[in-house]
Amino acid sequence: MRRALAILACLACAPKAAPPPPRLAKIDVHTHFGPAAVPNLLRIMDANGIDAVVNLSGSYAGEGLEEQLAAAAAAPGRIFVFANLDWDEAERGPGYGARMAEGLRRAKALGARGLKIPKGLGLFYRDFRRALIAVDDPELDVVFETAAALGFPVALHVGDPVAFWRPPTSDNERYAELVAHPGWSFYGKEVPSWEELFAALERRIARHPRTTFISVHFGNAAEYPERVAALLDKYPNLYIDTAARIPEMGRHDAAHDPEKVRALFVRFQDRILFGTDLAVGRRPLDLMLGSSGRDPPTQADVDRFFSATWRYFETNDRQFDHPTPIQGDWKIDGIGLPPEVLRKVYGENARRLLGLKNSP
Repeated sequence: MRRALAILACLACAPKAAPPPPRLAKIDVHTHFGPAAVPNLLRIMDANGIDAVVNLSGSYAGEGLEEQLAAAAAAPGRIFVFANLDWDEAERGPGYGARMAEGLRRAKALGARGLKIPKGLGLFYRDFRRALIAVDDPELDVVFETAAALGFPVALHVGDPVAFWRPPTSDNERYAELVAHPGWSFYGKEVPSWEELFAALERRIARHPRTTFISVHFGNAAEYPERVAALLDKYPNLYIDTAARIPEMGRHDAAHDPEKVRALFVRFQDRILFGTDLAVGRRPLDLMLGSSGRDPPTQADVDRFFSATWRYFETNDRQFDHPTPIQGDWKIDGIGLPPEVLRKVYGENARRLLGLKNSP
């Protein structure tokens, strides 16, 4: 009995284990899905600790936006929708920018939270003269100014990885991806060069100081973090997201030394947004995990996608597998962000930018 009492006394005075740190709220600002995929999406969010998402595939009034907003409303506080533009307007005649801007006003009235413009601008979209519409085409000025007036952030995708402009041969670092998606190669095609598109992106941002831009995919220049930092320095209305670019951000070379990348995150901690480029279908593994190959993903691929993502941001681990194997055959180094920076990148910046007072 005495021995038992002594053991109990020892246990009572033993120091208590520190409680685990609070889980950081996560808002994924870069996802794509249709209304029918919402149950599957919510399952994935719950399984991987994601509190809310922004659906960048909202479409426009009369062509799916209403349905996307209704699906979001059925999961209050968890899904927010960005509208898109009706690019067919450009083929209907002059003044299409003003007509697109009117579509934005309708989207705002319906409940959209922002505007997403895909990489088709500058690469594929054509006007009524069959001319390629430039990223900085003055016809679209009214769209960006209207977005500012409505309080709409503009998520803008310009160009693609630099490797997509190089020959799609076995020495191309994105060869596996280009074999799976030959249409993603711009080599030899009559399109602007990567440098021309990036220059047009800067001209567009500079022209609209009242408009909030989200330059997606790590500023549309993940290969050149120093150029991304220069734009963030120059334009206080610019944000970036991290969607589908951890393989590039984490690779170990002179440009992507983890200390340099961490310093960039710390310096611009108020204007970097967490995103994945996760695309979700109706069936459990009907997914695109930042990119896709010839075969559908497995559950192991899903687990790797999320675990490697958290590992990149949260640890200083070196030379581990990145989230999306098809995006390059190399290892990455973690950047071990401080807790206060992680909190902003994972969720607080998105909450502030989108006015999400009560979510998550």
